[in-house]
Amino acid sequence: MAAHGLIQPHPSAAIFADTQDEPESVYRWLDQLESFIKSAPFPFPIYRVSHGKLSDRALQFRTSKKGRVYTKTDIPFHTLSADGKVGMVTSRACTFDFKIAPILKKARQLGGIKRGQNTIGVIQWIGISLDEIQRMKPSREKWCESRWPLVELRMKRHDCLRWMESHGYPKPPRSSCVFCPFHNDTEWRRLKFEEPVAFERAVAFERAVASTKAATDNFQSTAFLHKSCKPLDTVDFSTEEERGQGTLWNDNFTPECEGMCGV
Repeated sequence: MAAHGLIQPHPSAAIFADTQDEPESVYRWLDQLESFIKSAPFPFPIYRVSHGKLSDRALQFRTSKKGRVYTKTDIPFHTLSADGKVGMVTSRACTFDFKIAPILKKARQLGGIKRGQNTIGVIQWIGISLDEIQRMKPSREKWCESRWPLVELRMKRHDCLRWMESHGYPKPPRSSCVFCPFHNDTEWRRLKFEEPVAFERAVAFERAVASTKAATDNFQSTAFLHKSCKPLDTVDFSTEEERGQGTLWNDNFTPECEGMCGV
């Protein structure tokens, strides 16, 4: 939209923080997006930054000074204890360490931000749409000011998709890790049937996490990716309506999401 002049002024750069665990559709789209921007009226670069592979860190054994074996639990897994108690890991370090921090690091570099700077040097656009307005949060960095262009334009998600279609662009995929525990059933089902390789990666990761956690001293429950606390490849992802049940809740609403995963 900025390249077409719909949002002004056009940005100096776009930044994509790569957890290295996105579905292939996201990387294909990013390649296409880069080619589109290179030929746009107002070209600007896309920088890909990364803190490493998130799934590797989640499975990395560590040893404390007291000799206890543990793994960092950065991902908000759903958990099931031995006595049947369901819970959820409260840590969201995956979002900060692998998304927010790499983006801010690159933004500091591009903006020439000095250590201890308290004046605005960067305006960061965040692509939250009007129907996700509850995810808007001001920047915690004094040198960075947040802006939400889609909210300014009063555009909802379907408006964005219609705009892309009307301008001849393919439908953009949703950016998130293949194994994100905040996926709703609609997204799990989409992965299973439209991106089976990505879904199998999630299934394999869940099994690896269970095996790894069982060998540590700091995690007593079993970790799952789905809210039912059942192995992912055994879950029925059909909707409650499809199963003949009503629902009072919107399965697509995930208030836990920080809104930092997309391009």
